[in-house]
Amino acid sequence: MKVILLQDVEGLGKAGDLKDVANGYARNYLLPRQLAAGATPSLLANREQRIAAEKRKQEKLAEQQRQLAERLSQVALTFKERVGSEGRLYGSITSQDIAEALRNASIVVDRRSITLPEPIRSVGTYSVTVKVASQLEPKITVHVVDEAGKYAAPAQESAAETAETSAE
Repeated sequence: MKVILLQDVEGLGKAGDLKDVANGYARNYLLPRQLAAGATPSLLANREQRIAAEKRKQEKLAEQQRQLAERLSQVALTFKERVGSEGRLYGSITSQDIAEALRNASIVVDRRSITLPEPIRSVGTYSVTVKVASQLEPKITVHVVDEAGKYAAPAQESAAETAETSAE
């Protein structure tokens, strides 16, 4: 008997899947528990429409992710921080700080998607990876400079969006 699953059924499939199951299994288990419905022509047509709508939704999401990755790859952030001896920061710059600076530049990114092996603790220029999707991982440039200008990082500006923040 052909059925369309209405809910995920462990060992059988996910909601919306078209499955061929034994008559007894369908009559005695799936149908009474409303886990599946018989594969009528109207339900099959509805299923095809849902599949097409889901595909369009996924394509739109992928396009939005590509645009975000493109914007992120052009971003350069500058952090002006207090610096101690030998160019070491008094605090550190974390993925939370980078996410906040991106938010100030009108780019919303979750801090957990920013790959920073360890917090930035010294003056310099860093390349930080942001995971947008499984295959999209653009790199943003993070410049850390002394707010007093005593220790300067090598100037490496690009034609990119720049957001300046300062820790107070």
